[in-house]
Amino acid sequence: MGKNGQPRPEITDVSYRPSLGAPIGMDVLDFTELLARGKRRGLDLSAPQRPDFHHLIHVTAGTLRHRVDFTDCAVEAGGWLWVGSGQVHQYVPDDLTTARGTIVIWQPGFVLADPPFDQSPLLPTEPHARAARLTLRHLAHEYADLTSLPLDAHLQTLRMLLSVLLLRLSHVRPDPVSSAPPDDTFRRYSAALEHDFRTSHQVADYAAALGYSPRTLTRATLAATGTTAKQYLDARVLLEAKRLLVHTDATAADISRTLGFAEPTDFAKFFRKRDGRTPLEFRAVARGQR
Repeated sequence: MGKNGQPRPEITDVSYRPSLGAPIGMDVLDFTELLARGKRRGLDLSAPQRPDFHHLIHVTAGTLRHRVDFTDCAVEAGGWLWVGSGQVHQYVPDDLTTARGTIVIWQPGFVLADPPFDQSPLLPTEPHARAARLTLRHLAHEYADLTSLPLDAHLQTLRMLLSVLLLRLSHVRPDPVSSAPPDDTFRRYSAALEHDFRTSHQVADYAAALGYSPRTLTRATLAATGTTAKQYLDARVLLEAKRLLVHTDATAADISRTLGFAEPTDFAKFFRKRDGRTPLEFRAVARGQR
């Protein structure tokens, strides 16, 4: 239960809806417009939500507090934060009224690769900060200009500018990750896993379905993430388990069934091996009850 004995809010799945006249697949808005859209759609921005599109948040004044899959962060003026499609995140609505900034949202596939940087806040220094600001300003300008170019050219311009912005931000950290996109093997494995992780927990099943060997999937996953294919799969199952434990009042047995475990005891062993706690111990700590 939540505060005052009220039921804990469930995770709200949020689908992509472009604004009227916006190009298909991408949108640029400020914090005021985000609040207005949330009100129009009846969304509680402080409650856990799972959008099916990416967010790139840039704060220009004030501080924006944010929670992304159990990580609390504060994005300061000049900072950037990426929230990936499918992640569970929550805003502090009061910050959206006191801070100022821009949010770029886009559907997976609008640009060729997902953002290639990690998901903690970025605070670029010069010259990266200025270059990123200029690219975002150009992107926002082209986004608002619906008449100068044919639609196909307009969309291509936006794709290119968004790709440039993501590439710029990927090289902000002292040791940037590779900007090379993951190979097709990993992309296919990741997509299949996202679709089937609730029912299949064995790498061999994905390998057989995709026409690869388990060793090939492990090599591709290591190159893309630094973890084995099995570790990547288990981490996805564990993340979903934690989301359900924290954001819903489902029992451990219900979550076990939802995630495809034959018995609740199998789920408990899986969880404890990877987190060090039982599912209910994790829930109590995450909710501040222990």
